[in-house]
Amino acid sequence: MAKSGNYDAIILGAGGAGLMCALTAGQQGRHVLVIDHASGPGKKILISGGGRCNFTNVNATSANAQERYLSANPHFAKSALGRFTPSDFIEMVQAHGIAYHEKTLGQLFCDGSARQIVEMLMAECDRSAQYGGRVDFAFHAPVSDVRRADGLYHIVYNGLKASAPALVIATGGPSIPKMGATGFAYDLARQFGLKIVEPRPALVPFTLGGDDVLFRELSGVSADVDARCGKVHFREAALLTHKGLSGPAILQISSYWRHGQPIGINFLPDRKSGWLRELKREKPRSTIRSALSAALSARLADILAERIGEGGNLADWSDKRLEEAERLLSDWPFVPNGTEGYAKAEVTAGGISTDGLSQKSMETRTVPGLFCIGEAVDVTGWLGGYNFQWAWASGVAAGAFL
Repeated sequence: MAKSGNYDAIILGAGGAGLMCALTAGQQGRHVLVIDHASGPGKKILISGGGRCNFTNVNATSANAQERYLSANPHFAKSALGRFTPSDFIEMVQAHGIAYHEKTLGQLFCDGSARQIVEMLMAECDRSAQYGGRVDFAFHAPVSDVRRADGLYHIVYNGLKASAPALVIATGGPSIPKMGATGFAYDLARQFGLKIVEPRPALVPFTLGGDDVLFRELSGVSADVDARCGKVHFREAALLTHKGLSGPAILQISSYWRHGQPIGINFLPDRKSGWLRELKREKPRSTIRSALSAALSARLADILAERIGEGGNLADWSDKRLEEAERLLSDWPFVPNGTEGYAKAEVTAGGISTDGLSQKSMETRTVPGLFCIGEAVDVTGWLGGYNFQWAWASGVAAGAFL
């Protein structure tokens, strides 16, 4: 139980990054206080992966960091990811006897419950005592004041006061506000003169309007597609919803999207160029609708055929017209009118600028003893365990220097 006093470090936020930072520091003999306004630790961990927590991705490595993490500095994440790898976290999971499985594309999930991951992290915090350290927690504890004076950070929370030479901002971003998420990290960072890269919802469904509203009638229909935004492609499932587009391929693309930008969907990514002309020769009495129905749900095939302009058998179509239909089906243009915002965003892109942070320790360059980790920082991973691995790695990086 936390009480007023002096600590070696104070961590604001008991999410994945904050807990990892706390246990790392505690097991180095540090006396740490973790403060969170929530009722308990790891609230986002508990709801992640459908309650089974996609706790890492075997491909979330420093070698892939530049491609699979978005940041104004695409190299920034490499250092932390290189020093604490997916294998390191898997080793901890195995040591605690947590059964897990790989789903697709390197994504690892608990066989049981996400609660096992939170319990593991809390148990590791308790293990600090073996190393002469201690991790105290304060929940239901909104922070009302943060100041730095005489080389110490002075925190006021729930009428209590605590001081430490090191302060860690690990309060995440504003995604999923129903979980209590806010932009507190950015306000605090600005207070200490740090720059903020404009935050925006990421890994988030698109909303459709205008001519694309027609597709909203297909709510619940999914398809294996190749989604494109600029030169970035993702081959996974897309889901049509009553508001627009969702599913893994869409969530991935959303992190790269800017308002007003078109996206392209290849509804038949396995079809080779010329497939419609070949079908015309082999089965001249086929129609566009029947050709699409062979690969897509009937409802989706109906709307695509209608938009293309179905007109009789393929035998009645010129090769040029079939080429045009192929091009459209392989890069169907949508112009989302927005996203479903932070309420449905899995993470926040942007955040505290990495320009002001040390890659090695996550400490700010201009304010001694101030560290920033996890989602609060301008590092955003792909869907599928990448953001948890960044939370673990950045937490360990900072915790080692507290």
